[in-house]
Amino acid sequence: MTEAAELPQAPEAAQAVFGEFMPEAVRYAELLADAGVKRGLIGPREVPRLWERHLLNCAVLSEVVPEGVTVCDVGSGAGLPGIPLALVRPDLKITLLEPLLRRTNFLQEVVELLGLDHVTVVRGRAEEMMGTLSPVHVVTARAVAPLDRLAGWGVPLLRPYGEMLALKGDTAEEELRGARAALSKLGVVETSVLQVGEGLVDPLSTVVRVEVGESPGGVRFAAKRAKAARVSRSRRRR
Repeated sequence: MTEAAELPQAPEAAQAVFGEFMPEAVRYAELLADAGVKRGLIGPREVPRLWERHLLNCAVLSEVVPEGVTVCDVGSGAGLPGIPLALVRPDLKITLLEPLLRRTNFLQEVVELLGLDHVTVVRGRAEEMMGTLSPVHVVTARAVAPLDRLAGWGVPLLRPYGEMLALKGDTAEEELRGARAALSKLGVVETSVLQVGEGLVDPLSTVVRVEVGESPGGVRFAAKRAKAARVSRSRRRR
């Protein structure tokens, strides 16, 4: 039996979440269960719970993403949460940021196969992207790193007054408490832990929301951001 054959039928909640994009969601699940496993992007034991634990868990993040904004999915990996979010929110402009070539190749194939014209795949490390990527309204991430380290990568990519939305597990509150000092240095002005997916996923998806003020990244990144802006202006004049 192949990995793809082990993929269970989509639960009823999937239709409610993905709506008219349900065929694309099924195709993505099939790609994860087959090529995703063969290329080592997800473990074979994850295939039976792809829908509940991965696709739906990520797609309900859309409940807390504002309309029509720019999004950068940091450490996108196999496309979680970026691709499920893109499937349910065609109003967003999403960048999937991932440093590993085999993963970006998979992501590019998925984007093209599913016709996700509002999604761009970029290969690179978040900490090297300042001045290369335009600042975004929202940074998303899932299971990438502890919150303090994740914020160090994601927060500097935000526009002033933007927010980072990190999908976390049961330790979300504990991680947030332990990261408060680091978050403050990064220019974070507000934090909260949200539960999303009521009536759609069980357990609910836990999201840590980190909101920044007028200086994303704090003092440490202010000079870098100013330099990147000067370089960008200089290039446009040429």
